[in-house]
Amino acid sequence: MKIIFTGGGTAGHIFPILAIIRELRGNYSDSDLELYYFGPKDMQTEILLSVEKVKIKRIASGKLRRYVSIHNFYDFFKVPCGIIKATFLFFFLAPDVVFSKGGYGSFPTVFAARLLRVPIFIHESDAVAGLATKIESKWAMEVFTSFAKTANLSAKEKVVCVGNPVRDRVLGGNKEEALKFFEISSPKPVLFILGGSQGATSINNLILEILPELLRDFEVIHQTGENNFKQIIKESAVLVADEKARKNYHPFGFMNESQLRNGFAAASLVISRAGAGSIFEIAANKKPAILIPLPGSAQNHQAQNSYAFQASGGGEVIEEDNLKPHFFLEKIRYLFSHPNILQTMAQGSDDFSRPKAARLIANYLLEYLYRSFVPIEGK
Repeated sequence: MKIIFTGGGTAGHIFPILAIIRELRGNYSDSDLELYYFGPKDMQTEILLSVEKVKIKRIASGKLRRYVSIHNFYDFFKVPCGIIKATFLFFFLAPDVVFSKGGYGSFPTVFAARLLRVPIFIHESDAVAGLATKIESKWAMEVFTSFAKTANLSAKEKVVCVGNPVRDRVLGGNKEEALKFFEISSPKPVLFILGGSQGATSINNLILEILPELLRDFEVIHQTGENNFKQIIKESAVLVADEKARKNYHPFGFMNESQLRNGFAAASLVISRAGAGSIFEIAANKKPAILIPLPGSAQNHQAQNSYAFQASGGGEVIEEDNLKPHFFLEKIRYLFSHPNILQTMAQGSDDFSRPKAARLIANYLLEYLYRSFVPIEGK
């Protein structure tokens, strides 16, 4: 059986695909499945998926912009080229199913699947459906969503809410082991700060501005983004002159799965952007959170994601316009001076979580293949 995965190429698209692939590999015989990924060139994606024995096929694609830009002219030619290549590959591979995570990079592959009548399944991570998902959903057999009230989807009868697939390797950490992992020996609470896969300059700047005060009361694990890491190291060394205090600061450019798992396990409070992937990882780890949605995200989806999480009681939302350094610092201190609030938030986070999303989607795909073709033996 052949399954083709496709998506936009960002971490928000790739990590859920990784989670589903691992469920497929972990519960069903490798010999029964051939897994492919079709998408734009992206080295991080290709490295991550090649480790999972997924065959990569590069498919050109252009962004589906809603505004006037010179890039629309160039990207106009990429899409038909991508469709032609995907269609050509489909003839030789004869895939049984296409699974799309949405994003502009998925469109040529899904369009080719539509042309050749290959069954299409889609997952939308955000509380507001992206443009590619809205188009592709009209051709899909099922549309899986992370949020119960995902907006902008016309094909409501196809929608199945399962949550956002979370990699199991970022779950299940042990707090004692995590503190040893980060060489934390103080009894101070731990702040785990996530800026998304690319880092967040405004959050980084905010943390630097209040870093000396933070380190008096907290241990700080900070994922800065690789592009920002060296500058953060330089500035933090100047801002925090006391070598003992600097030992309470644990910056990372990019965090691998082991580091993330331990970061969540050590954390007393998570501070994060509001991408769906981050929110559902926080929830699956049952952590309270302060979410800072990215302003200007497509259709303001991060704000919609964050307010859905807040409504569950899992955390609080601070819009970036309201992100004043000392107000933010006092908000953190207030939460830790009221541990009952943090406990309630942790319970709300747990209530929001849907940790079996990857397994549900994997089972759904395999049940479809079972009904349509031949049984697939479990290990």
